[in-house]
Amino acid sequence: MNVQFRDRPEPASSASVKTAIADCDIHPARATKDELYPFLARRWHHHLETYGVHAYQGMMEGPPYPKTQPNASRRDAWPPEGGQQGSSLSFMQKQHLDPNHVALGVLNPLGATGQGMRNHDLSAALATAINDWQIEKWTSKDSRLKASVVVANEDGVAAAAEIRRRAGDKNFVQVLLLSRNVEPLGQRRYWPIYQAAEEAELPVGVHAFGFGGNPITASGWPSYYIEEMVGHSQCQQTALASLVLEGVFERHPKLKMIMIEAGFGWAPSLSWRLDKVFEKLHGEVPHLKRRPSEYIRDHIFWTTQPMEDPERRDHLFDVIDWIGWDKLLFATDYPHWDYDEPSRVLPAGVSDANREAFYLTNALKLYGLA
Repeated sequence: MNVQFRDRPEPASSASVKTAIADCDIHPARATKDELYPFLARRWHHHLETYGVHAYQGMMEGPPYPKTQPNASRRDAWPPEGGQQGSSLSFMQKQHLDPNHVALGVLNPLGATGQGMRNHDLSAALATAINDWQIEKWTSKDSRLKASVVVANEDGVAAAAEIRRRAGDKNFVQVLLLSRNVEPLGQRRYWPIYQAAEEAELPVGVHAFGFGGNPITASGWPSYYIEEMVGHSQCQQTALASLVLEGVFERHPKLKMIMIEAGFGWAPSLSWRLDKVFEKLHGEVPHLKRRPSEYIRDHIFWTTQPMEDPERRDHLFDVIDWIGWDKLLFATDYPHWDYDEPSRVLPAGVSDANREAFYLTNALKLYGLA
């Protein structure tokens, strides 16, 4: 294969970020497959060893497009003491948190976390275990790190119970969902999640990927990994349109959501299209009191990895001006291969106020840490 993976961050330029930043998408991993066992009832040890995990996607384990690097990670991210990339706190501190002046790092666990599983009891047990594990291994050991409440996404009642269990716990700053689910995210089966998140005053992060059992395209399974990578934005658009049109934000006016790791350049065009059709078909969705674009601009935040990179800088600034500089959250996607190095994300021409909001203060305000 000729896929080029980034072995290490490029050297910092003269525009290097030397002040504190927030990284809103860090992926912690388990060093061993049984690392969750201390947080699971013994019945689940036997179940996992005997029956394994069955996801809706039909694959017994792993993503539908295997990556050429384990955990889709940088080759230089292997911890010296062994284990998967992203599984060592000390190495993460040395390689990423300390040199990049990360003041806030939001953990988004992926993989077999309990989401997208056909056995809902196992799903709920794994989600609770992952959340306990995040505290034990990460947030209690480094105060810069904050966890996401992982939930059994296809069981709205169990998911809501887990959110309420973590409400008020300062280790957690958001609820975590994925973009590929059994149904679009505005559907009623997910409504208890949004109710509980609003009550807990926790934003909901929607991360690219998932185990819903459906192809990433509307026409079937694509041939290449690159199509899956680009297709994440399609899934996010489907999820966002569903959330708006099903009235989730009308019912939950205080709810905030974050679209994670699927870009943001498509936000204006999706909003324009929704508004245009809404003019003719408003009668079908009378529960909406405002134009779709208004809900999107008021309720949605966006992480910047992968950061759009148009040929003309002013095109990027036009998109951000539409979204709002106060709605962008910096993210690296550490330790994954398409990691964004902090000093090379923003082009020249950004004001000091927007730069500070982009790298730090937007996240602190959204997560209630300002």
